Amino acid sequence: MEIEHSETLGLGKEYVGQVLKNTFFKLNPRQMVRNPVMMVVEIGTVVTLWFTFQAGNSATRNYDLLVTGILFITLLFATFAEAYAEARGRAQADSLRKMKSNTRAKVITSGRLYEWKDSSLLAKGDRVLVEAGDTIPGDGVVLEGVGSVDESAITGESAPVIKAHGDSVTGGTLLQSDEFVVEITVNPGESFLDRMIQLVEGAKRLKTPNEIALSALLGVLTLIFVLVVVTLYPTARYYGPHATNVTTLVALLVCLIPTTIGALLSAIGIAGMSRVAKVSVIAKSGRAVEAAGDIDTIILDKTGTITVGNRMATEFLPVPGVKLTDLATASLLSSLADSTPEGRSIVELAQKTLQLNNLPFADGDPVPFSAHTRMSGIDLADGRQIRKGAVDAILKLVRNHQGELQKFAEDVARQGATPLAVSVDHRALGVIGLHDVVKSGLKKRFKEFRLIGHSDGHGDWR
Repeated sequence: MEIEHSETLGLGKEYVGQVLKNTFFKLNPRQMVRNPVMMVVEIGTVVTLWFTFQAGNSATRNYDLLVTGILFITLLFATFAEAYAEARGRAQADSLRKMKSNTRAKVITSGRLYEWKDSSLLAKGDRVLVEAGDTIPGDGVVLEGVGSVDESAITGESAPVIKAHGDSVTGGTLLQSDEFVVEITVNPGESFLDRMIQLVEGAKRLKTPNEIALSALLGVLTLIFVLVVVTLYPTARYYGPHATNVTTLVALLVCLIPTTIGALLSAIGIAGMSRVAKVSVIAKSGRAVEAAGDIDTIILDKTGTITVGNRMATEFLPVPGVKLTDLATASLLSSLADSTPEGRSIVELAQKTLQLNNLPFADGDPVPFSAHTRMSGIDLADGRQIRKGAVDAILKLVRNHQGELQKFAEDVARQGATPLAVSVDHRALGVIGLHDVVKSGLKKRFKEFRLIGHSDGHGDWR
């Protein structure tokens, strides 16, 4: 989802006003008291402002006004940094809300009749019709039908999952084939996406142990410097009435206390969680972000993290007696109408194998993938029926080379790939190997991790 960005703040224009408003709202002493360091600066600003109006001559008034202005800018810097960091977190939560509200559901009224409704209005017990290509509008259970669901948005696993009667489904996932009826099992505000939003919004409220310890240290240092500066005033007055003044002592106090750290302390924690969220990582608390700095071992989920996330065709394995070109041709014809990433990769591999510059015309009727048959293909005009699909489904269809087909499938599976069998007129041709391809540059990144002392849980990528 794209958010229109402001040239000044890097946020959506709708958030700029909120940031500026919260910048001044956080000057409220009830808000500022949570940050002892900046509370001292605010009190000092009020004191110097009072002396500005009480000044007896223009030179003293201008000096007091200058100090007051500098202190006020320091306060605005602190409140703006925190307001901006909080706005980044809200922007991420709002993006998830828009994703949720943009999903439309076909709520069944009677029989096969349905009405359109926003997914945010779905209630527990509603029955919705989900057809091929639809996004599942909410968490629920399949009541009727069977279909192939792409759950990569939730789990990162590229391989589609077959869902049938009694299986649970998650809102935001995509139905790739067939259709089914889903009964919604959660009320508004209780779905998986809602819990994600709550996690993003609630993360910034928790302080880390180091942040708590640092806040205590800053408070103690501030108290010490306040006592030091307060004792300077009577000492200076002892040597003469004009040895110093309150405005100068306030400026000295602000210079002594750790103002910058105190101003940015809360913003740093929020910004840390916002930063990791930009790379699709949700931190449950600032403590989790802080602990990440001590990580020396990284264990990664392979699919979608180390790999591209979509299975890609990498090899054709014909059974004995079948030419490689025959298997590639059959695979190409059966995949021309397949719009999935796997189908497109089969077409590309077949083009490369057959050395074709242009795609051939397939005169026939495409057979879309079905979760019932677990196959797809094409019925050609000359009477041939080409099918590709799950190995066990093709084994029930063919009458020859069943042993070889099973062996090829096992060999491909042992390599961590997914085998896809191909047949023509109940005759087995071979197997297509679908691998989850490693992302470009990942080997270099793992090497960099090891150079800084990290180890990973996937030695296969060395």
